[in-house]
Amino acid sequence: MTVIPRQGQAPEGRPGPGTGSGERPRPRPLKRAATLSVAALLISGCGLSAELDREANPERRPTPAASQPEPTSGASQPEPADPAPPTDLSLGPDTPPSAAPSTPSCPKSGVSMSPGMVTAAMGLRAMSVTLTNCGKGVRELNGYPDIRVRGLDRQLFDVTVLKGTEPVTTMDDPGPSRVKLRPGQSAYTSLVWRYSAVDASTKAGSGVYVEIGPAKGAARQTIEPDGGLDIGETGMLGTTAWQRSPDDDQGTRAVHSAVPNLVRTRS
Repeated sequence: MTVIPRQGQAPEGRPGPGTGSGERPRPRPLKRAATLSVAALLISGCGLSAELDREANPERRPTPAASQPEPTSGASQPEPADPAPPTDLSLGPDTPPSAAPSTPSCPKSGVSMSPGMVTAAMGLRAMSVTLTNCGKGVRELNGYPDIRVRGLDRQLFDVTVLKGTEPVTTMDDPGPSRVKLRPGQSAYTSLVWRYSAVDASTKAGSGVYVEIGPAKGAARQTIEPDGGLDIGETGMLGTTAWQRSPDDDQGTRAVHSAVPNLVRTRS
């Protein structure tokens, strides 16, 4: 029988290389194994962090992040939470429509007053005031409005209110007449005055608030003309008698269509 010698072992009767007769070679398996392990790490590109991971988790148990299954195309996905409602009510498809502006309530007197725009020409100022019957019954007017003027500090001006337009201007005044207003109908009066110097910074001399009533002794309402009445504290304010608004009946509209210039000056 032939005996095959192991690696590193000389056949019987022959001395191993580098050894004397009868001398055995010294084994170095531990040093060689460590050298091979370091070389394997360097060759494979595994860094120190990988080694630390293997030391901390030698059994290679899956981490919580790795244990979560990836979503598949066929699996049902959870519905996203409803988005937060928009902070601006004007945004978003489900925004409720804004509430309609509330109409002004009718005063206890049953009539409401509203100022028109102030017109100016060569130092002369003019403005109309419209009275509307917002009550349920018929209202009757006959004569001139009752007016008081106050400044920015609510102090009463010493303004002379005229029944008519002279001597402020020579504008025609129809004079007093009975005007009956059914609910919803309106009448108007014209106010005229001459410009007086007004302090723009303090509004001194400007009639900011005008208190007006249908007639003397009737309840007054406060209106605020746009820009105020630059009448001064001792000016004169001309008025015309109440007359029906032209939009309230066909006959009046026909007359005014034939006479386009309603406010005529005397020759």
